[in-house]
Amino acid sequence: MALHCTECGFVNAEGANYCQRCGALLPREQGSGPVTATYRIDETGELVPVELDEVTAHGPALVIRAGGGRVGESFGLEQERARIGRRPDSDVFLDDVTVSRDHALLIRRGDDWYLDDLGSLNGTYVNRTRIESQRLQEGDEVQIGKYKLTFHVR
Repeated sequence: MALHCTECGFVNAEGANYCQRCGALLPREQGSGPVTATYRIDETGELVPVELDEVTAHGPALVIRAGGGRVGESFGLEQERARIGRRPDSDVFLDDVTVSRDHALLIRRGDDWYLDDLGSLNGTYVNRTRIESQRLQEGDEVQIGKYKLTFHVR
């Protein structure tokens, strides 16, 4: 069964999770079809499959949807803030020239999580809108350079 994108109307192939034209999350009925596999990289550099519930058990997570050949890689956020950028010591390390060294900051303010752009050259986007600071909600699409990530919170 083909899936029509609710954002742009494109007809996507059966089993697609995201629109092939605009990248929007395709609507699904509960319990229907596959979901994107999620993994983390362990200390040895090996890919370790994880369930999204496991990743979000201690806090929110960012999961890469597109970009850099890293689709499905997840970053659990167990602290009050996470630095996102091209620096190897960033909490969310995105190694590409389209990402600034200090690109963005994910920070907890009260009960909410906010994404703050740190003056990046290419900007930070939430749901395809360039932002300076934005409160994030479950399922929000975050774009940093060529990477598209999804924000998940329990």
